[in-house]
Amino acid sequence: MQDTLPNVDADLIDIPSLEQLSPRTPMRHKPRILLLYGSTRERSFSRLVTQEAARLLNEFGAETKIFDPSGLPLPDDAPDTHPKVAELRELMQWSEGQVWCSPERHGSMSAVFKAQIDWVPLAIGAVRPTQGKTLAVMQVCGGSQSFNVVNQLRVLGRWMRMFTIPNQSSVAKAFTEFDEAGRMKPSSYYDRLVDVMEELMKFTLLLRDRQDYLVDRYSERKESAEELSKRVNQRSI
Repeated sequence: MQDTLPNVDADLIDIPSLEQLSPRTPMRHKPRILLLYGSTRERSFSRLVTQEAARLLNEFGAETKIFDPSGLPLPDDAPDTHPKVAELRELMQWSEGQVWCSPERHGSMSAVFKAQIDWVPLAIGAVRPTQGKTLAVMQVCGGSQSFNVVNQLRVLGRWMRMFTIPNQSSVAKAFTEFDEAGRMKPSSYYDRLVDVMEELMKFTLLLRDRQDYLVDRYSERKESAEELSKRVNQRSI
């Protein structure tokens, strides 16, 4: 190691193996899925798609919770002890997978949706509330089909250190896809929604038992070792 990789700390390097990817104690509880949507309108199509997604996930065996963004203050416009902020952060830590759905406004995700993510730091104390969790991304369009928002959500999910599944949903002319009761009509868009939720469940079941190992990084182990060394070796004051 020292001859071939002089810049690597041999004590901290990890050789990936199938054995280490085998979960020691598989989880038995239902996968916990948090769903976020990006509009507070009375008839919000991002909320209606999200509710339909939750029904599918429940059928597939998940435990779901939908966060209502109404009343959530703008980022940094209230203390993080605000009840809605505290609720959101608790749900983030509770979840093992998430579904994000935003309407497309001016070619991008809505401010309502982005505000929810901006209230969630990369770390809360020693806990990273989103790292290693699975993510499915969706959008609703007022006009023809677009993929601007789902592409942006993928970038956002990567920044939040999440595993974003390959499939996604973009519902065009969303106002035509729901009946008066708010239920999604049969269509190719609905079939794609089923595909996405089915895939999210598969990836969540596959990854949640292996999350700690999959997100364990050499650079962070090295940083932790260096910080520990500084603390242990510092002179008494």
